[in-house]
Amino acid sequence: MTCTGIRAGAVVVAMLAATGTAHAAETLEDEVRTLTNKERTANGCPTLAGNPKLTKSAQAHTDEMAKAGNFSHTGLNGSNPAERIEKAGYVWKAAAENIAFGQKTPTEVVAAWMKSPVHRANILNCSLKELGVGYALDAKKKAYWTQNFGTA
Repeated sequence: MTCTGIRAGAVVVAMLAATGTAHAAETLEDEVRTLTNKERTANGCPTLAGNPKLTKSAQAHTDEMAKAGNFSHTGLNGSNPAERIEKAGYVWKAAAENIAFGQKTPTEVVAAWMKSPVHRANILNCSLKELGVGYALDAKKKAYWTQNFGTA
C-alpha cells in the first residue's frame, strides 16, 4: 500500500469513528437490555447498566436450559437464581431472574415479560440497577432467554 493509500485509509477510519458508523452490531442480548431499559424509563425507573457477572450467570443458566430442555428457575443441580448469581461472583443486595422460552426476537421476549405480572415487576423494580442477559438455541432452534437483575 502506498503512503497515499495509508493516509486515505486513516482518514476513512477517522471519519467512521467521528460519525459513530464504525460501531459493532448490537447483539440480541444488548437489544434485550435496550428494550428493557425503554420499558423502565417509560415507567419512571432508571436504566440498567450491563454487568458481566450477571451476564455470565444468565448465559450459563440459559445454556443449561437449552442443552437439557429444562425450562425452570431451578438448575439441574438444584441451584436457584441467587446461588447462580453468587457463583458468577456477583455480590448482591437485591437480585431477580426472568426466563422465557420460544420467543424468536428480543422484541417478542420483552413483550412477553411485560405481559406477565411477575416478570413485569422485575423489569420495573426501580431498586434493581444492573442486568445480564443470556440467549441460546436448543437442538431444535428454539430460543431460551434469561435476565439476571441485581443491585450490588
